Amino acid sequence: MSLPPPAANQAFCKVSALEGETFVFDLGVHKNWATLAPEYAEGVRKDGSDMYAQPDVAESLVKGGLDPADVTYVCISHIHIDHVGDPTPFSKAKFIVGAEARALPDPTTGHTQELSTRCFEAIPKERVDYLDLSGAPEIGPFAHAHDFYGDGSLYIVDATGHLPGHVNLLIRTTPDGGWLFLAADSAHDRRLLTGEGKIARKPVCMHVDVEKAEAQIANIVKLLEENKRAQVILAHDVPWYEKNKGGSAFWPGEIPPL
Repeated sequence: MSLPPPAANQAFCKVSALEGETFVFDLGVHKNWATLAPEYAEGVRKDGSDMYAQPDVAESLVKGGLDPADVTYVCISHIHIDHVGDPTPFSKAKFIVGAEARALPDPTTGHTQELSTRCFEAIPKERVDYLDLSGAPEIGPFAHAHDFYGDGSLYIVDATGHLPGHVNLLIRTTPDGGWLFLAADSAHDRRLLTGEGKIARKPVCMHVDVEKAEAQIANIVKLLEENKRAQVILAHDVPWYEKNKGGSAFWPGEIPPL
């Protein structure tokens, strides 16, 4: 199913790799994550992995001329350590998360980490909006999407599968048919979109509900097939990063539309 055509005087968004109102999607990892969660850090490094956030999102925004305290909205795709980051500099922002994430800031569920729980719970409850997408209308291949500004420029898309409450963004980037889909952790490798790879189930699976995660990947593939001016960026998109690092796609620049 194709995405909706532009209306007269169609609103659209300019998008930075960090992006009147400012809307930021995900905060990456807390720059002091290893110090704040040493046991978790030890486990990550034993697996041969590591995470770096120097500078972190707030510092990157300041470097580009935007005070995090002036950000209007922060949408957290899901309650994981590498997406919640450090919300404290965003002192006036309204935080938006999927409604199913309400019960997740609890490491005993096995779905979230202690540090991501602590970071998320640092946000004053009155500034957290749990967005229920279950009754939102469909858009393109996606069953539920909320028209955030009400003008067709930015949609918050239900992407449950990786984690309950997981959301993606669909952004109209030009007034004449350009789109950008920020897929967060719907897929962790671009080969899942090309058909060159499948979701690994052993020794661990990255998704709480594999069937729903596979369905969301299929929807993203359909989006690309049916909308030639749509582009997709994953949260862990190494090829995109290698192609664009040091370039104008990063804040304070903008991701060029197709």
